[in-house]
Amino acid sequence: MTELPPAAVPADSSEPPLPYADRPVATAPGHWVLARAGKRVLRPGGAALSAAMLGHARLAGADVVELAPGLGRTAAEAIAASPASYTAVDRDPDAARRVAAVVGDRGTVRQGEAASTGLPDASADVVIGEAMLSMQSDKAKAAIAAEAARMLRPGGRYAIHELGVVPDDIDDARYTELRKDLARAIHVNARPMTAAAWRQLLESAGLVVEWVDTAPMALLKLSRNLRDEGLGGCARIARNVLTDAELRRRVMLMRRTFKRYEQDMVGVALVAHKPE
Repeated sequence: MTELPPAAVPADSSEPPLPYADRPVATAPGHWVLARAGKRVLRPGGAALSAAMLGHARLAGADVVELAPGLGRTAAEAIAASPASYTAVDRDPDAARRVAAVVGDRGTVRQGEAASTGLPDASADVVIGEAMLSMQSDKAKAAIAAEAARMLRPGGRYAIHELGVVPDDIDDARYTELRKDLARAIHVNARPMTAAAWRQLLESAGLVVEWVDTAPMALLKLSRNLRDEGLGGCARIARNVLTDAELRRRVMLMRRTFKRYEQDMVGVALVAHKPE
């Protein structure tokens, strides 16, 4: 595992490159394509669901670990909540450098694996993971949840915000169709789950779920983007999409897929604690 010190942050405040910046738009993972378009809130249930999750996780005065922090949006919010410490772990070196630029000397960023962080047992009060488990196989999901549970002290909380499907008894054929179309659109073999399945994942890791909530999966809807990105952010996204034909084609493919399954997909957030 590599720790990125504050000195590694560029002195001229320019942002490090986005992950997969060297890959064509047509084949890059969908969330990083949206980041290229200028989108900054890449959470299925939006910024409001993330904020509710962080509130229930109780970050103030806590030792916080975030897995796969992406662009660092949640990292900034976690730091603002005055934790005792903040540590991020991301496997992608470009993502880790971007988060290091956000965190500065207020926390620690490490390049490493979410399922094997190398952090000590019982060293965290809160572990956060947003929009990262959905991209993992069932086996990898279980390994990451187990790693979070290992790091938590008794009473510590694991907070996740992921892509969900509804209802809990969704038709198997519809679910299979959704997964295949979603994989084609975002170029990631995403495996969203029902709220009941997400609960079961955390319970299987020995945790007790204490809060669950959902929000519409409206990642590319104008109303959600106005709330999450603001007017200036929406203008930035529109400008980038309108002036780049390849980017526009890819974003529109994702938008059509999200629209087709808007009644089947939600953002789902859960907070679970480790028994005393």
